[in-house]
Amino acid sequence: MLLIGVPAREVQADSCVALQGHAIQGGVLWAHAPKASSVTLDGRAVPLSPDGRFLLGLGRDMPPTARLVIQTDVPCEQEIAIGQRQYSLQNITGVPQQTVTPSEAHLERIRSEREKVRAAKALRLRRNDGLNAVQAGFTWPVTGRISGVYGSQRIYNGTPSSPHYGVDVARPNGTPVLAPAPGEVTLAEPDLFYSGGTVILDHGYGFSSSFLHLSEVSVSVGDRLQTGDRLGAIGATGRATGPHLDWRMSWLNQRIDPQLLVPPMPD
Repeated sequence: MLLIGVPAREVQADSCVALQGHAIQGGVLWAHAPKASSVTLDGRAVPLSPDGRFLLGLGRDMPPTARLVIQTDVPCEQEIAIGQRQYSLQNITGVPQQTVTPSEAHLERIRSEREKVRAAKALRLRRNDGLNAVQAGFTWPVTGRISGVYGSQRIYNGTPSSPHYGVDVARPNGTPVLAPAPGEVTLAEPDLFYSGGTVILDHGYGFSSSFLHLSEVSVSVGDRLQTGDRLGAIGATGRATGPHLDWRMSWLNQRIDPQLLVPPMPD
């Protein structure tokens, strides 16, 4: 079940709130609960804007149902039905073997870099960019051939790895990469072990985009970008076999499918 290019829709309306978006694994839902004092999804606190808007990110392996609780003068609870998806298996050969079986020295570097990424994603900036963009729609940060899709599990040089959490777009080295929506840069690293040149753009309230394998990082932490601003350039840095952009999205600790928030890739 893959709803690429399908417009967001109202997926549930009952005594709590009307949820809009894609109620499938990898999807994002949004709603407005102006009288809510707090919102939780499966017991986890959901960031809530002052006017009562919020997002819900549904990760790759979300179960068929999730429980939404909205605290108001009269607390309300509703069950969200989540569509389940089938994911493909991808065999990837030709990557540097050291990125498949890292040495102890590299493992220490990897741990340090993961802490940087976690810290950048944990900032929880109170920006409305993501809340606005999921309704208006994101733009592609680069257009071209889609060479990898969200959710697939990759086998690198014969060794199974974690699932792929982004969408890959193959273009020549140096092709500009543009911000798909407004946000603030929380990470700008030229050479991480796995992802090479990496930028994280925080869209607010736990929602962020990550751009991997860049040959050039054109921004710095704290920069505020608008849709279409250049943030880097296509590369093949880190664990990559050729020049491409790996675009990922996260909501809190849930990995989101970017393709559900953009129009179909232009021909």
